[in-house]
Amino acid sequence: MSSKALPEGWCWTKIGDLGQIVAGGTPSTKIPEYWENEVAWITPADLSGYQNKFISKGRKSISKLGLEKSSAKLMPQGSILFSSRAPIGYAVIAANEICTNQGFKNLIPSQLIFNEYVYYFLKSAKNLAESYASGTTFKEITARGFAKLPLPLPPFPEQHAIVEKLEELFSDLDDGVASLKQAQAQLKTYRQAVLKYAFEGKLTAAWRETNRPAPAAALLEQIQVERAAQYQRQLEEWQQACARANVSGAKKPPKPQKPKTLPPLSAAELAELPKLPAGWCWVRLSEISEAFGGYAFKSQDFSDKGKYQVIKIANVKVGQILLDSNPAYLENADEESIKKYGLQQGDCLITLTGTRKKRDYGFVAMVKNEQNLLLNQRLAAIRFFQPILPDFYQYALRTQHFQNNFFKYETGNVGQGNVGMKSVTEETIIFPPLAEQRQIVQEIEARLSVCDQLEQTIAASLRTAESLRQSLLKHAFEGKLTADWRAQHPDLIAGEHAAAALLEKIRKEKIV
Repeated sequence: MSSKALPEGWCWTKIGDLGQIVAGGTPSTKIPEYWENEVAWITPADLSGYQNKFISKGRKSISKLGLEKSSAKLMPQGSILFSSRAPIGYAVIAANEICTNQGFKNLIPSQLIFNEYVYYFLKSAKNLAESYASGTTFKEITARGFAKLPLPLPPFPEQHAIVEKLEELFSDLDDGVASLKQAQAQLKTYRQAVLKYAFEGKLTAAWRETNRPAPAAALLEQIQVERAAQYQRQLEEWQQACARANVSGAKKPPKPQKPKTLPPLSAAELAELPKLPAGWCWVRLSEISEAFGGYAFKSQDFSDKGKYQVIKIANVKVGQILLDSNPAYLENADEESIKKYGLQQGDCLITLTGTRKKRDYGFVAMVKNEQNLLLNQRLAAIRFFQPILPDFYQYALRTQHFQNNFFKYETGNVGQGNVGMKSVTEETIIFPPLAEQRQIVQEIEARLSVCDQLEQTIAASLRTAESLRQSLLKHAFEGKLTADWRAQHPDLIAGEHAAAALLEKIRKEKIV
């Protein structure tokens, strides 16, 4: 129990002293009859991003038979539901009778306790709860551990006063947060508008009229000629290497692959694509780039430091390669792995796996000055042929046109979505003249740099708001928010109203 001093009339107690602790359960998923729309049932996943104080149901429901045949328990309205694993710390109040899975430890509070006071305390007690948890694979707080959580208990009338004060303060704070999130959404819309206008040629219409660049088709033909010449050089080098191997008895090197050529876009295909400015053309990605997927490097070989960093899905966000996000390193890598999966400046990376139907992947970011990077599985790297501008295509790959086509290839089960390499080889993309690619990048970055600054300011303000929320909760459970209330209501915090007397009533209630 904590030794921190409390205001007059308060006392320290434990969650288990306030009512009955009840765990949850899950009916067998192999029996369809257990999963019918009869009894509300929730899991911690139902509370991810959930902001309401009360909950009436989750994504799934169970049958009365499923309730009877499992360890799930029907919690009465007003019960406080607390996630005890994966993750620890979600809290919500039952708006009606409801069940939970085994990822909860729940409190049926005494009628002498204001459940909303306990709810707000548990919302502030994530770190405290985690300190009472145990486990190796993942942390979990047991029913016994949950019951031991220390809680500062004020008199019953002051519990109501604290909740009322918190909600008054949170109302203003929530209004500010809502405005900030609305601004974030507007910036996202503006970003897409900038990209849309850029790749429709609208941002460079005046520039194009003044500069009249050579048509992109000429550049495309030049690239194709250079690719064929490069393959011929590689073939000759391979033949010479094979001749030397015949003499020395060494192993022959693998034959270089001939550039894959897809048929040109048909008139019917072009007719379905948006109209482009003069001098632009539509191409398949494989006509202007080569793409390769990552390798399933063994996680047991990873270390906290090393010469080579393995870039995983979590490291790639929109426009960013987050090298500090759970980094994984290899001290050594064989020459073949470096050749096949080593990343170069200008490579555009795209994530290929996420949640089905949620579009929480397909993120694109470009390698800039980073060194010694290796590509992990479920990522693709797109390497554009010279002299094409990768900076231009890191933006083009983020447009709604490309993203919509990218997700046409999505496969997978209900949970996980996957997109294969066809999405980064056979899909169509715009191809403007090289000089105009450079101009478009300048136009985009001039506008998006302002967005970046505003987003940083908004993100900092949201962090400040969350810190303020936690500070208000801390002050509430130290009695600081209701000091004036206590001074005005001395008769409601002493004698039979004091928390110690309240606990004694609850104890007698349990005995009965």
